[in-house]
Amino acid sequence: MTEQENAYERGARETVELGNRLADADPDAELGEIADGLLAGAIQYWLYANQPCGDANCEECKPLCTAELRLEAMRNALEDFARSSEYFHTPTDFDAGRA
Repeated sequence: MTEQENAYERGARETVELGNRLADADPDAELGEIADGLLAGAIQYWLYANQPCGDANCEECKPLCTAELRLEAMRNALEDFARSSEYFHTPTDFDAGRA
């Protein structure tokens, strides 16, 4: 880990490393099942970490003050993370151009 690696980068890197360790430990495991488990855990942690503080006047919590607002924020984050991934578009996508 570099000195400049922040909590976000460390969390993302360690999640990928955990997925790789789980896959290496069980070569017969479906990668999609491992990924689903990691995603389910990440969602649980995200929801836990983004609970409102309980103060109805807290400006910081207003964007996340209801379950529906938290779900919307999580969907937005998910889309941003997915679109910025090097794996979002792959050569094997059915809509990939072929020359």
